[in-house]
Amino acid sequence: MTNRRGVVAKRAETLMPGVPYVRGWAQARRGADELAAQLTALGLELEFPGLTADVNVSGDGLVRLGIVRPDAALILAELIVSGLAAETPTPVETQAQVAGRVRHNSTVA
Repeated sequence: MTNRRGVVAKRAETLMPGVPYVRGWAQARRGADELAAQLTALGLELEFPGLTADVNVSGDGLVRLGIVRPDAALILAELIVSGLAAETPTPVETQAQVAGRVRHNSTVA
């Protein structure tokens, strides 16, 4: 998905034979659909009108967020940080407490 410098490769505008574009695009579509579902559940779907699946020149799937307002980007960043904080055990939390929380969450769903 990245070039030698770690930057995302250019999007595919001219298709080349032998590159699995459909597979990459399908993977991106699943990711974009899941993100769209979560944004909708949070009432943020209107903040990301450009959310779409794409593919790069190597056939890797890309999820494009499109142009978003700065406060929408801030909300997304805060949601990511909150999610990471909820999944990261606190220093005083033991492995048994973490395992119990994971078991409880998996039985609730």
